[in-house]
Amino acid sequence: MRSSLFLALCGATISYAVPTIEAVGGKFFAKDSGDQFFIKGVAYQLTEKDPLIDTEQCKRDADLMKKLGANTIRVYHVDADADHDGCMSAFADAGIYAMVDMDTFDTYILPNDPWWNQTQFDRYSKVMDAFHQYDNLLGLFVGNEIIAINNQSLAAPFIKASCRDLKAYRDSKGYRQIPVGYSATDIAELRPWLQDYLTCGGNSSENVDFYGLNSYQWCDPTDYQTSGYVNLQEQAKDFPVPIFFSETGCIKPGPRLFNDQASIFGPEMVNDWSGAIIYEWIEEANEYGLISYGPKVDPTVTGENIAGGFTRAGTPTPVSPDFDNLSKHWATLTPTGVPRSEYDTKAVSTRECPASTASGWLVNGNVALPSLGETLTASSYSPVPSATGSGTVASPSPSETKNAVSGSREIAGMGAGLVGVMMVFTFWL
Repeated sequence: MRSSLFLALCGATISYAVPTIEAVGGKFFAKDSGDQFFIKGVAYQLTEKDPLIDTEQCKRDADLMKKLGANTIRVYHVDADADHDGCMSAFADAGIYAMVDMDTFDTYILPNDPWWNQTQFDRYSKVMDAFHQYDNLLGLFVGNEIIAINNQSLAAPFIKASCRDLKAYRDSKGYRQIPVGYSATDIAELRPWLQDYLTCGGNSSENVDFYGLNSYQWCDPTDYQTSGYVNLQEQAKDFPVPIFFSETGCIKPGPRLFNDQASIFGPEMVNDWSGAIIYEWIEEANEYGLISYGPKVDPTVTGENIAGGFTRAGTPTPVSPDFDNLSKHWATLTPTGVPRSEYDTKAVSTRECPASTASGWLVNGNVALPSLGETLTASSYSPVPSATGSGTVASPSPSETKNAVSGSREIAGMGAGLVGVMMVFTFWL
């Protein structure tokens, strides 16, 4: 956590509430003890504004999150100019880490017309500057669901380029090795190509440090086989960086039993997955909330902390039975994993860069990444040599659950026709 200038000048020893977390191979570890870290998280965005600036609200929420058994929050939008000391301290005191998205409503990488420019870099790096000093910063996202349908996969090199530049910035500033990664939509046509592409090529300075999957496949009542999790596990086996559910928690038909947690933290998946973030903390119109701050009101009602028919601040009250169902699972699921000292990073797989496919993956192999200030003006990329090889077409899953997000099939067959088309970059200043 941040130390005061007074303490720094006096040379006082600062006692931190939580150890920093590092990504090593396919797992997260506590820096001090070497214990493996598993995410038990909740999505925390009370409004479109920064939720980490109201210290008293953060204290109330952190107290209840601790009772829930959460150790992580995910925040989608923050104000890099705001003071986050109070909230980050409140969550650290409760043993809770934060994963923060660096993009904003006007700086995210566009899926259909992608570019990566100086304005975006400056805004993203400003978020890193604002949060790097907090020990309970677990990781930073360069994007969330940028690629939402299969014909948007040409944006993938821009995701990788943003990761490359922000990791280089992190290192140039002397910050600790804060993990930088991506949160993906669960698209049947793009698994496992996207996750393989973002970790392929043999150059760790360009690859994501972790990979999050927003998946709503498991809709209670179901099981590991029927839900489709068996396919997700097969594609994540020996994954080279930590992989986890950056959103999950299907609400249909309901109520949510959260039986998926037993698979994620149990013998079926725990060796390869690093946990899950439940969507979401606050109850609103989408009915995904674990807590509420008051009864629903008419959507036309306005007032302090009221928006869209819901109160957005106050004393959090558990939503039944969801809160209790999740809490009971997390209380009994306490995997220990493997100690850092006994972990063999050579055990993880090396992913090859996938070739383009007829089903919609349009990036052919280990393409040259765009430089800062470049934008896509053609429809494909030229490959470059890879330390791990390229051009391997991964086999799709033998079956997909009806709950998987499915991309548009209108471009089926386009991938092969686009192979060999060269990419042209235009500088976007």
